[in-house]
Amino acid sequence: MTKAKIHISLKPGVLDPQGKAIKNALESIGFEGIENVRQGKFIELEIKQPNNSKTKEYIEDMCEKLLANTVVETYKIDTSD
Repeated sequence: MTKAKIHISLKPGVLDPQGKAIKNALESIGFEGIENVRQGKFIELEIKQPNNSKTKEYIEDMCEKLLANTVVETYKIDTSD
């Protein structure tokens, strides 16, 4: 069994209106000094395969085909047994 944690975020230079809204909301309730906020996604998967290079390729294929919009997003995969 492999556990995968996938962190998906917008590529640098891509506008992030949700991040801007979060920043504005934090400032409106008194949190100061925030320079920038980037909002992303976090996905956890459990896969019935051993943790090896084939499994990592399998997860990358999921990211490329569905989980991440690779035109505007990047992803990072962490796996463990």
